[in-house]
Formats: sequence, structure tokens, C-alpha cells
Amino acid sequence: MSSPNISILVVDDDPAFRHGLRASLRTSGFGAEAVRSAEEALEYVRERPVDIVLLDISMPGMGGLEACRRIRAAAPQIGIIMLTVRDAAEDKVLALEGGADDYVTKPFHFRELVARVQALLRRTRAEGPAVAPVLRAGNLELHLEQRILQKAGKEIHLSPKEFELLVLLMEHKNIPLLHAKILRTIWGPEYGDEPDYLRSYVKTLRKKIEDDPAHPEYIQTEPWVGYRFRDPSDPNAVPAPPDPHEVEDV
Repeated sequence: MSSPNISILVVDDDPAFRHGLRASLRTSGFGAEAVRSAEEALEYVRERPVDIVLLDISMPGMGGLEACRRIRAAAPQIGIIMLTVRDAAEDKVLALEGGADDYVTKPFHFRELVARVQALLRRTRAEGPAVAPVLRAGNLELHLEQRILQKAGKEIHLSPKEFELLVLLMEHKNIPLLHAKILRTIWGPEYGDEPDYLRSYVKTLRKKIEDDPAHPEYIQTEPWVGYRFRDPSDPNAVPAPPDPHEVEDV
């Protein structure tokens, strides 16, 4: 899917890394530019069309996490991949909560990064199947065309990936979905064996839609299998049993 029509912005304060990555992306057929700070990145995305932002999480000044939140607010449809030397689960969760679609830990193989970029582009540019324009469950309303989630009439902000994940779960209400199926449907065929990766996204999504994320009513864990979406207003919907091995889901 590489094309000079696909615009990628590299944001990193390390000049050698920044220019090297931009050159590699251009060599691979992408349209790529680079800036050295979060402040410059915000100015750039407000003035020019951008498809993907590759954003370093650790930079002087504003920092990557705050930049991610501001870019997401200014341009909701831009894909954001965080580049970080940190591999702690909490750092990844913070990135996802800030609106990132994906994260890659440095050092990384360039081919891995390109695969992540291409998977994100497929998801954001693919046209979904013809389905009901609004999905409802409990006090949730998911407006597919406007890409808006409302909970009890109040709009809840979702990142593009969180939105696609919730759509998939709600479209398969009461049906257990395997970890691998969810990963490959949302992230692409390169994925399938990263349950911890999926678990981080489910955790952030539960924080946004559940009254009590520690005791979720909507997104149920199917022990050793995957997840199942439950409509709490459906009297026939039986909660899944708790899984002691997936305490990180909450």
C-alpha cells in the first residue's frame, strides 16, 4: 500500500533517527516529512493533510503523550503510532488512552514498522459492510456513519482503533470472538498471537464505556478464548464467569 500519496509525519527530537526514518519511508514509496518537536507536529497537522503520524513518546517540551492527545483532538482521523524506548505495560496503556492507534518499541525492524503502518492504513481506509447506521446496547449508541459513541446521551471520545474494536464486538453481540480473530480483523493478517496487546485496548475501552471497569457489563472476558459483547438490557444475556488469569483486563 506504499504510495507517495500517503503522507507520513515523523516526529522525533533525535536528528539522525528522524532523518534516517524519513529517508527509509521515502525509499519505500511513502510521502514522508519530519519535524523535531511536538509543537512543530501540531502546527504541521493543522496546516497540511497527514495520514499517519509516527510520534516519539519521549521528547523535551510538550512530550509525545500530550502531543498525541492534541493531535487526536485536532484531527481525529489521523492514524497515530507511538515510537517508544519504553516497554512497560503502563506506558503503552497511557499511549492508548491518549488516543494512539498503535505503538512500536525501539529499537524496531523497519519492516515491522511498515507492516504496522500498512495495517493501520487498511483499517482506516477500508469501507465497512452495509450494516445498521446505529448499534445500540444498554445505554450505548454507536453511530457508524458519524463515528460517534454516546453513553446515556453523552458523547464518549474513542480513538479510531477503539471505535473499530467496539463495532466488531457489538456486531457480534453474545458471540465469543477469539483473540486471533479480533486481532486479524482490526489490525490485519500480520497479527493474531498478541493477546496482551489486545488486552491493553480492551482495558482502555472498558474505562470509557463501563460504569465499573473492574466488573464490566458490556465487554465480557471468555476465559482462555477471547471476548464477548453483552447487552445488559437483554434479560437473556448471561455474564461470562470471571477469569482469574486475566486480571489485567480491568
